[in-house]
Amino acid sequence: MKSLLFVFLLFVSSLNASVINIAVAANVSYAIEELKTKFSSSHPNIQIRIILGSSGKLTAQIKNGAPYGLFMSANMDYPNALYQEGIATTKPIVYTKGALALLSIRERDFTKGMELLNSQSIRRIAIANPKTAPYGRAAKDALLNAGVYRKIAHKFIYGESISQTLSYTMTACDVGIVAKSLLYSPRMALFKEHKNWISLDKKLYIPIKQGIVLLRNAKNKEAYKQFYDFILSKEAKIIFKKYGYITQ
Repeated sequence: MKSLLFVFLLFVSSLNASVINIAVAANVSYAIEELKTKFSSSHPNIQIRIILGSSGKLTAQIKNGAPYGLFMSANMDYPNALYQEGIATTKPIVYTKGALALLSIRERDFTKGMELLNSQSIRRIAIANPKTAPYGRAAKDALLNAGVYRKIAHKFIYGESISQTLSYTMTACDVGIVAKSLLYSPRMALFKEHKNWISLDKKLYIPIKQGIVLLRNAKNKEAYKQFYDFILSKEAKIIFKKYGYITQ
C-alpha cells in the first residue's frame, strides 16, 4: 500500500512540475550540468531542458520562434540584439566571463607561446568561426594582437561552435584555440596544463562577457526567473570559477 502511495505521489509531482527550455552557448556545455544539478536540488519541481549550440545559431532559432524562455549567450552582442528587438524581456546581464586556451592532444613546447603556431609541425589549427561564435572572434583578436594571424591563416579549420572546435582539435588538427572552460570536464583530465595546453594571455584579447536574458516566449515565467536568479547567484559563480571562467 505504501509503495502504491509513493508511486501516486511521484505521478502527482510530475504533473505539477514546470518545464523550462534553456538555450545555452556551447562553451557552457560542461558547467551547465553541474549548475543544473545544483539548482534542481533546491527546485525539484522544475524540469530543465538544455539546448546547446553556437550563440549565433541559437539567436536565429529564438528569432524564428523557438520555445526557449532563457538564453545564456557566449557574448553580449546577441542578447543585446534580442533585447533591442523586444524578444528579450530583460536587459542583458553578464553572468560570467570566458577565457581562451591553446590545446593539443600531443605534448608541445608551450614556452614558445603563440609563436608555436608558426612551426612547420603545426599544419592545422582549429578555431571557432569568428562570424558565428564569440570565442572565434576572441581567438582572432588574440592571433592578430600576437602578430601571427596573417602568417598562419591558411592553417585554420573552422568550427561552427566552440564545442565543434574542440572536436576538431581532438581529431583532425594539431592544435586548437578553445574555451578554457571545456578543459575542465572529466574526459579532459588527462591533458595537463603546460604540457597539452596553456591559457592565452588575457592582454591579447578581452575576456568574453557572457550575457543572460529572459525571453518573451517564456511560459512558466516564475520558474524561468528562479533559474535566472540562480545563474547570477554566488553559488553559481563558485561553479563557473571551477570550470575556468573569470567571475570577477
